[in-house]
Amino acid sequence: MVEEELAHLFKAKPKPKDLVRMKKIIAILKKTYPDSHCSLKYETPFQLLVATVLSAQCTDHRVNLVTSVLFAKYPDARAMARASVPEIEKLVRTTGFYKNKALALKELSQAIVYNHNGKVPETMFELTRLRGVGRKTANVVMGNAFGKNTGVVVDTHVGRITRRLGFTSHKDPEKVEEDLVVLIPKRDWTLFSHLLIDHGRAICTARTNPACDRCPLFELCVTRGAGPR
Repeated sequence: MVEEELAHLFKAKPKPKDLVRMKKIIAILKKTYPDSHCSLKYETPFQLLVATVLSAQCTDHRVNLVTSVLFAKYPDARAMARASVPEIEKLVRTTGFYKNKALALKELSQAIVYNHNGKVPETMFELTRLRGVGRKTANVVMGNAFGKNTGVVVDTHVGRITRRLGFTSHKDPEKVEEDLVVLIPKRDWTLFSHLLIDHGRAICTARTNPACDRCPLFELCVTRGAGPR
């Protein structure tokens, strides 16, 4: 089933030199950020799903502050399915777009309870049928909660840095993902996103002039201080 879900991704044809360059970049990033991991705090697949939905247009730090209170009151799908939307809204207000997020959390919790016996489904197809869950969110849950590499999570850091590195020219996350999965070993799909997020926060920031003078990828980067494309 997982292989069928991945089939549509392999559209791009990578250049041999890009495969070599990507291999070197991943090796450097692993040495630079040896403890790279998901920065969202969670104890269960459901909690990671909720935290990822809340992370849209919001920092992970803010989400972790919100979920520390949210999960104390609604720790699982059954508890959140029983909550009222206004109650959820009050707790998630500071994450932005709180009305849409609260409604999504209420409805996806109900769907998990009624359609999946209270357990978060473990396939891309079933996850993306839940309200508020797109491919990016599903990839986060599949890779981190279930250990299944079904794709590469493309957030703003991943998109920005892979464009600067010259591995994609796209801005649409799904097209960026198509360009990346053919370059990155499948075993590293989930980790790759964490590595780039750490690198984006520490070095390759969104500023016009990132810290290229201390970037370990400088010699492998096609822009080398030219800023975002």
